[in-house]
Amino acid sequence: MKDTDKMAADRLPSLMLRMVTALRKQRLADSGLDGPGADLYLKTAAAAWGEALADPAKGIARQTAFWTGSLRAWSEALQGSNSAPEFWTGYLERQHQVSADTLRELTEELAALPERDRRRLGYFSDQLVQMLAPANYLGTNPDALARALETEGQSLLDGFENLVRDLENGKGAPLVGLVDTTAFAVGENIATTPGRVVLRTPMIELIQYAPETPQVHQRPIVIFPPWINKFYILDLRPENSLVRWLVGQGHTVFMVSWCNPGPEGAELGLEHYIEDGYLAAISEAARICGTEDVNVLGYCIGGTVLALALALMAKRGDDRVASATFLTTLTDFSDQGNFTPFLQDDFIDAIGREADRTGMLGASVMARTFSMLRATDLVWKPARRSYLMGEAPPAFDLLYWNSDATNLPARMAMQYLRGLCQDNAFSEGRFELFGEHLDLRDVAVPLMAIAAEGDHIAGWTDCYRGFQRMGSTDKRFVLAEAGHVAGVVNPPRRRKYGHYSFDPVDLAASDWRETADFEQESWWPLWQAWLAGHGDGMVAAREPEEGLCAAPGDYVRVLAS
Repeated sequence: MKDTDKMAADRLPSLMLRMVTALRKQRLADSGLDGPGADLYLKTAAAAWGEALADPAKGIARQTAFWTGSLRAWSEALQGSNSAPEFWTGYLERQHQVSADTLRELTEELAALPERDRRRLGYFSDQLVQMLAPANYLGTNPDALARALETEGQSLLDGFENLVRDLENGKGAPLVGLVDTTAFAVGENIATTPGRVVLRTPMIELIQYAPETPQVHQRPIVIFPPWINKFYILDLRPENSLVRWLVGQGHTVFMVSWCNPGPEGAELGLEHYIEDGYLAAISEAARICGTEDVNVLGYCIGGTVLALALALMAKRGDDRVASATFLTTLTDFSDQGNFTPFLQDDFIDAIGREADRTGMLGASVMARTFSMLRATDLVWKPARRSYLMGEAPPAFDLLYWNSDATNLPARMAMQYLRGLCQDNAFSEGRFELFGEHLDLRDVAVPLMAIAAEGDHIAGWTDCYRGFQRMGSTDKRFVLAEAGHVAGVVNPPRRRKYGHYSFDPVDLAASDWRETADFEQESWWPLWQAWLAGHGDGMVAAREPEEGLCAAPGDYVRVLAS
């Protein structure tokens, strides 16, 4: 018996048992989370049938183009191959592209279908196209077949073990592992900037970081990261940590570490995030530093709700914020961008049922949703490498952070999805909270916003539109290259991604982009100079109080259930 045969005989039974055990642990979510409701299919069928009746010639022309493309795919594969396997691989790839192009044309040309439905149909059609790519299957992936032959099947055995491991980590859910999770440990080789937890509420731990300069700006900065994933995206490793860089520039930095709620937190709402999170952190930072006000920064949803908090503070006459910075922040949802497929009633209704059943929107649901927005890069390519090629996932700090997901409380999730995203109530001055109608136009402190040109989550034109609606007369907008994370985590030493800047924000987004000046460097120094201008002079460096424990604290270590 060959060594590989013996190894397979030894490992396969235990792997099969592990897989069955993992699958038994799977908690079946609401089926409405798996795809659009029947209404979309009915509308699509009606639109397609109506188009066929109204213009039969168009349908015939489309069929002719499809079959012509299919014959061309066959011919090109035949001419470009020297063997039967090579021919079939080349043909299947070409035919898949022909079919994909035809399907995309079909969805784009259904004029009778409303624009929002057409965008949804296009998204789900594209998911189908990506899933059916020949490279996703062993029999039609020549690289995987060659690898299996080279390793005498070892790659397939390793791939099966990778699949079983992912099922175990996902408690039966088929989530592709993107990173070697054993390579990192919070507080040991990521999230290592020295500091102390100086406040703990049911919602947050507030970290104050130790100074690195003899003098610091008098006004501290309080950072509110998103509570989808964890704060240390801004404190990964020393060389790419925004926190450590800010401390080195002479700022007293406070970071909010949000709680990771389980089912017991079902009734936590935006009121709790604002009162026990934003306002509590601002109060404590000002008390510790002995200042009347602070500077603040919000990232993604952390910025969206920061804007709510600032609007509330304006209603209350609370002027403890001197300036605010927004990173990749959406506040106007009149165009739902890439999230259009997920922000319609059928999907939100399913989330509501799931949240009512479990008390939360589970981390796995959010992880799957965000992954499917970039399915090629975050699902299918990693799956091919892991399951078909048998490769171990890489040790990559950013992907480790991405895998360290969090739950969302049921009440908060529905407030956000229904009131902010679907109803767009905040942008239109109708969002009710704390007995007030909160209005985006009440955000009137000096502002800077940084959006990312390649952002697939918070499209930069959508960020720009919401920023325009804010009421401040002192606004600066910056457009970074790259995406939602890489555009933000962009230390100056890299000189990798540049940025565009132009002060007036009364132009249309496209005109602003054409007018803006480009600099081939990180936006960090530009922002730091602006922030220093709101620093209110220099004082002796402040050492953190003894506090409750050392950074990064306890809340960040709580894993999603």
